[in-house]
Order: sequence, then C-alpha cells, then structure tokens
Amino acid sequence: MGYLRGFIPWIVAGVVLSFDWRWGAIAGLVSGLLLLLQDRFRGVGLDALILEISTVVYFVVVGAVAVADPGSALADHTDVVSFGWLAATAWGTLAIRRPFTLGIAKRQTPPEYWDMPEFVRVNDHITSAWGAGFTFIGVSLAVCGAVDAPAWVGIAAHVAGLVGPAVFTKVYPARAQARLLAAEAPVTAVPR
Repeated sequence: MGYLRGFIPWIVAGVVLSFDWRWGAIAGLVSGLLLLLQDRFRGVGLDALILEISTVVYFVVVGAVAVADPGSALADHTDVVSFGWLAATAWGTLAIRRPFTLGIAKRQTPPEYWDMPEFVRVNDHITSAWGAGFTFIGVSLAVCGAVDAPAWVGIAAHVAGLVGPAVFTKVYPARAQARLLAAEAPVTAVPR
C-alpha cells in the first residue's frame, strides 16, 4: 500500500484545514515538500513522483490564494477543488499516455516488465480507477454543497471514491497477470 503515501499531504491538509484553511494549505505544502524531497534523496525518479509534484503545485497555488486573500470564496470549496485537481492529474496523465501510477508501479516491479504493453495497460486501468474515484468525490461534494446534504453523504462519497480504487489497485494487477499467464500457457489435450 505504498502508493497511498502520496495522499499523506492531502490528509494532513484536511485535518488542519478544519481549523484554518490557510494553515491547512501550508501544512499540505510542507508535508508534500518533505515527502517529495525525501523520495528525491532516495533516488526516486520524477516519473514515480507525478502525484507528489502535482500535490506540491496544488498547495502552492491554494496556499498563495489563502495567504493573499483569506476571505476568498475558494475557502468554502477546497474540498471540491482538491478532488477536481486530483482528477485532472489522473486524467491528464492518461491523456499524455503517462499514467501517474506507472512510475509508482515501476518501484515495485522488476525492470524486465516495464516496457511490456500489458504493464502499461494495467496502469492505464489503475489510473482510470483513481481518476473515476476522484471525479466521483468531487462531483458528489459539489452536489452535496449545492443541495445542503447532510455531512454523512459527503463522508460516504469519500469512502466509496477512495476505497474502490484502492481495492482495485490491490486486486487488479494480480488478475491481469493471471490472465496473461493463462493466455501464454501451452494448450494441452485434456485426458478423457
């Protein structure tokens, strides 16, 4: 579950944001920068840090707005905007044919698999699952805000939109590998 590490700044920001959105943005930025620098010092390539880089950029922008204009309307919509940003990151990396999960997967997979079309395709599907989850949460939160839904509805959207892709990320690669191995297995006659 190392891929969840990239979400730490979002969690930190969410907790601190409940007290003050300016400090939430700053806390997200600081924790994001610390994780990014820690990974770079460990020699992690930039392709494996797309989510972390996107996170830092987000918190720089939101932090600048929060500090420059603490009364900004953005303060009331950071939940929707943050999931919109994450969705744009996922869908954008798919559009440029560099799914953000690819670099993460390379950290956990032997190099001989990296250039296989199946490896990239698996990461396309995983990134799509995360993109769909982020989009679902962002849209759900926007609707919840528009209709003044109870808090539990937004919480349920968070859970569904994050647990679904997390489970898919855990289960799908093994299933795809099993299908690939089954397709490569020689066909033998079954005794009657």
